[in-house]
Amino acid sequence: MDLETVRQNTTATILRFSVPAIVAMLLTSLITVADGFFVGNYVGAEGIAAVNLGLPIIYLFLSIGLMVSVGGAALAQIAFGAGEQSACCQTFRQTVATTVVFAVLTGAAVVLFFEPMLDILGAQGQVREYFKSYYVILLPELILMVVNSCLGMFIRGEGNPQFFMKVNVVSVLLNVVLDDVFAAVLHVGIAGIAVASLLSAAVSFGCLLYYFIKKATVYRLGAFSFSAAVCVKTLLNGSSEFIGEMSTGIAMFAYNFVIMRRIGVDGVTAFTIVGYVSYVFSMVVVGFGQGVSPLVSFCFGAKEGGLARRLRRRTNRLVFAIGAALFLMMTALADWYGGLFVKNITIQEMVRSGMLIFTVSFFFCGMNAITSFYFTAVGNALASALISLSRGFVVLLACIFVLPAYFGMTGVWLAAPVTEAVTMVLCAVLVRRSDCFKAA
Repeated sequence: MDLETVRQNTTATILRFSVPAIVAMLLTSLITVADGFFVGNYVGAEGIAAVNLGLPIIYLFLSIGLMVSVGGAALAQIAFGAGEQSACCQTFRQTVATTVVFAVLTGAAVVLFFEPMLDILGAQGQVREYFKSYYVILLPELILMVVNSCLGMFIRGEGNPQFFMKVNVVSVLLNVVLDDVFAAVLHVGIAGIAVASLLSAAVSFGCLLYYFIKKATVYRLGAFSFSAAVCVKTLLNGSSEFIGEMSTGIAMFAYNFVIMRRIGVDGVTAFTIVGYVSYVFSMVVVGFGQGVSPLVSFCFGAKEGGLARRLRRRTNRLVFAIGAALFLMMTALADWYGGLFVKNITIQEMVRSGMLIFTVSFFFCGMNAITSFYFTAVGNALASALISLSRGFVVLLACIFVLPAYFGMTGVWLAAPVTEAVTMVLCAVLVRRSDCFKAA
């Protein structure tokens, strides 16, 4: 990395580092959307609902993976920016090993909670069977997903984000092809769609492993001396990402709990379809966050706080513009979009009305997430955690349980915009008060 290049071409540098990450995250999200398309068209609305009921499991894996990988990558990049090569490499190796261990332990624990989770949600009949068929196979894929994301963070930090993007392109194309083969040709059903995801994740892992064995210049796999201090600092620094993703998982569980009791399976299906759009946008924002975080950490390690602040402001403008454009596009195309997944008129009408309300949150959520990423990148875990707690847990849960009681399904759609607007106020206060954003 070159500080002068960042200073002279700030926006271009943000895009150079972020676009490959955005493409990678978009491709990851498109796997989910493609799975939803094939499930909806070849399994049915009950299949879409079953997949959505298990989303808290996916967010559990993401929360643990991001906590370790984002926290460790930030420490490694700060060491890299300070010229401490040995500490940088040791942190990388320990981060990867910790990610693998945590992911495997999470997978083992999740299996024990399948039945209790379904009982609490009130899932019965076909929805219950689809859930178990899908997620039993998907668990190994989730372990690989977490490890792949961790390795990708360090590939970007090494300055080679294009390689990770290419790997994700291959993975997505393979996943879509296998979805079509298993669902449309072989008619294996929802289990086949899960197998397609597992196989594509395995191919990605093989490609990333090859990179670190043959091509890596800064981060190389090998033996390391475990440091409890580094481990604790990694987990603390990545705690906001853990809180953010875990809170989202809890919120998804709460959404499903409320919708299943107030609306039923059709409501969960409609919420899932609208949620795909939110998921795609959130992956764009995460791509910006992951792409620009190494730049911020590097600038912060090099004592260039003003440059780090400029990176944050420019990135916020970009995600706001994208959120506004997506809002306009999806409100215009809501009817067509709902018909891609289901032919049920009742569900399509829910999707149309929900899209008009839910996507208002896009004006706020991108900037809130980027601010959280920035606090993590400069080592201010507390501020980042407060933002994540607000938008993913405290305010959101209050909205989920209160608003539907008064407004029904409309209250479900209102929960996200209200939450993000409140969190925007919190972000403004934290940025103003933080030493990291005062003039150098």
